[in-house]
Amino acid sequence: MRRYFALLMLLCCMFPNAMHAQELTIKSMTALPMDVSASQYERKDLNGQPCALVKVQLAAVGAQFEGNVVGSVDYKTNEYWVYMTEGSYMLSVKHPNFVTLSVNFRNWGINGVQGKQAYRLTLLMPQTGGVVQTQKLTINYTPTNAIVLVDSKTYTGNGHVELILPVGSHDYQIVAAGYDPAEGSVKLNANSPRTITENLTASPSVPAQHQVSVQQQTPVQQQTPVQQPIQYSSPNAIETITVNGVSFNMVRVDGGTFMMGATSEQGSDAESDEKPAHQVTLSTYSIGETEVTQALWKAVMGSNPSNFKGDQRPVEKVSWDDCQTFIQKLNQLTGRKFRLPTEAEWEYAARGGNKSRGYKYSGSNTISAVAWYDDNSSSSTHDVKTKQANELGLYDMSGNVWEWCQDWYGSYSSGAQTNPTGALRGSNLVDRGGSWRSNARNCRVAVRGHFTPDFRGINRGLRLAL
Repeated sequence: MRRYFALLMLLCCMFPNAMHAQELTIKSMTALPMDVSASQYERKDLNGQPCALVKVQLAAVGAQFEGNVVGSVDYKTNEYWVYMTEGSYMLSVKHPNFVTLSVNFRNWGINGVQGKQAYRLTLLMPQTGGVVQTQKLTINYTPTNAIVLVDSKTYTGNGHVELILPVGSHDYQIVAAGYDPAEGSVKLNANSPRTITENLTASPSVPAQHQVSVQQQTPVQQQTPVQQPIQYSSPNAIETITVNGVSFNMVRVDGGTFMMGATSEQGSDAESDEKPAHQVTLSTYSIGETEVTQALWKAVMGSNPSNFKGDQRPVEKVSWDDCQTFIQKLNQLTGRKFRLPTEAEWEYAARGGNKSRGYKYSGSNTISAVAWYDDNSSSSTHDVKTKQANELGLYDMSGNVWEWCQDWYGSYSSGAQTNPTGALRGSNLVDRGGSWRSNARNCRVAVRGHFTPDFRGINRGLRLAL
């Protein structure tokens, strides 16, 4: 017994943390679609296929990694570069001071890493004595009227913002009208403050004029006999419009009354700004069968701002202001009065209008059946109409891209409303539906997004109303 005790004490002296090993925790695991490190510093597996690069942020030297790891692990300051074979989704992190941590990427919406794609895995070490350590982050930026967002919180500071934040990694975005946004991640450690500087680049202007030929089919009301009732599933409820060879469908939504906001099927996922649920009555209108595609945007604007290129993919990286310019030109070309849907019109259509079956997402309670979102999108948009439609035959109202609405963002009231148009004024405009990078909670029919009218994001697009 004495010999055993002596050996135990010796081990404790040699490895002081062995008896009380602490646990690492996972803060986040995200894809980095704009990070080209995996391509610039490409590594291939034994089959000659390009690997994925997982950047593991951990402020501790001496970590080792097990899984489908290819070659040696490169250590940068507080960051490990781990190359993994395509399709991998498990990684074990080992360190003498901590309990071995197994990371399942699928718990973070990544079914398997993709070759030539970079990812960020952020791990947090336990805080001593229960005290959260903080550090100062200074952000300098131009233009000075830009808006700074850190971990989705908004700050303004005339070109200079100083924040006190918990030690660890933080995401930031800087946006300004007429400029391409900047986004990134910054690591704070307890030893010294951090300063970052971002000078935004002016956005290229859209060509002043672009000649577009228009061919328009006979309006649906002239094709449909008056005595024949319109059914949601009938082709008579759809009007097809063609602009310069690019066709798109507008689906008729018969007016009606519904409960808007945090209704019972939204459950505990409902956010505070979805409350109170309230009665809304809408007149008949038409809405796009899909998001505006890149093909249609190019036909009208003569350019394509999208990050993920593809004619049948939804256009993205367009601001609310950009959408208004697009709609103005579309109206000039077609002689129609297109617009963005109001927030109430968008939600009514997403719920299925008068054909609604009370689904949590647009068209189903199973999100994967109707939406491209963070668990199945492989960090990209997808062609429209590749998921199941909702009760009205509308596609992608959950996921793929957030869709701008016409309304200023504001609080709901409990009273019944008819054809509401949102807040009278504000600083942010509403967007709806979630996107390829959203979790399931943010793809519900009731969820509300909002952003400044000049913000362009690679997950924001639009759907037309008429």
